[in-house]
Amino acid sequence: MNPQAKLIFVMSLFLGTTITISSNHWMTAWAGLEINTLAVLPMISKSHHPRAIEAATKYFLVQAAASALVLFSSMTNAWHTGQWDITQLTHPTSSLILTAAISMKLGLVPFHFWFPEVLQGSPLTTGLILSTAIKLPPITLLYMTSHSLNPELLTTMALLSIALGGWMGLNQTQIRKILAFSSISHLGWMAIIIVYNPKLTMLNFLLYSLMTAAVFLTLNSMKVLKLNTLITSWTKSPSLSSIFLLTLLSLAGLPPLTGFLPKWLIIEELTKQDMVPAAMMMSLLSLLGLFFYLRLAYCATITLPPHTTNHMKKWHTNKPVNISIAILTTLSLVLLPISPMIVTIL
Repeated sequence: MNPQAKLIFVMSLFLGTTITISSNHWMTAWAGLEINTLAVLPMISKSHHPRAIEAATKYFLVQAAASALVLFSSMTNAWHTGQWDITQLTHPTSSLILTAAISMKLGLVPFHFWFPEVLQGSPLTTGLILSTAIKLPPITLLYMTSHSLNPELLTTMALLSIALGGWMGLNQTQIRKILAFSSISHLGWMAIIIVYNPKLTMLNFLLYSLMTAAVFLTLNSMKVLKLNTLITSWTKSPSLSSIFLLTLLSLAGLPPLTGFLPKWLIIEELTKQDMVPAAMMMSLLSLLGLFFYLRLAYCATITLPPHTTNHMKKWHTNKPVNISIAILTTLSLVLLPISPMIVTIL
């Protein structure tokens, strides 16, 4: 892609996100979401491969439908209450429609079908944007309207997201699809707590974005898209593969790594809200996700390729590790000891 065009799309992405997260009026928030959608579409379809064009088409149709629902929700609320302010979403029907619209934008169950397909048809760098930056404006809208959302509906959707995200990721061989189902599962953890402690949702999203960025950039550095190519990565970059193992375990939420912090705080908050069965179900369902993270880690670090291979050997080059990968990986591993400071901020 032309560097000037790429700069325009990235700047449009920043502009759309900034407009949405700083707006008070529903129309400006909607405009920001539309700018984001239009900025990402060329990034998805830049390879001109039929799968990329298909992914861009699916993404456009889903986001257009979700944006229409956001407009419908805000107009319904304005019709009944006379308010266009985002924080004044008080009409129950409007809240339900908005929950459906934001779930569609994020990829929460049962509106998740588009996300794995779109991520599979996108390059790894675009997949990183779709998994992290694009989700910030919709989560911000949920944050601003959290006082008027339906807790039972969100709890149901969150539990289904964690279950399906873990279950569907078990049988995948494409790494981008595994990361898509991982994203759906993490969104369930964010959605269940948004009504009770919205700041905890934003903390979870921030830490999830750090860990996912580290995983995507590592995979992009190793040029890996499938499990059978991941198996050969140890011989090319052993140090990067071993750190990749720890990043995956952090994404799975194992202590004493960073990924354990949001899960610990969310389970603690759910227990305070007398939602012990939901907390137990989430803890058990997260074991499904742990299985496919361990599968990825096993392929990346433990299995060595056979000596009589049919595929072409790649040159063993000791490339220096990108500084952004080093910083993100470090943050993904060592933030748990400062959790008391994070809890006091919350």
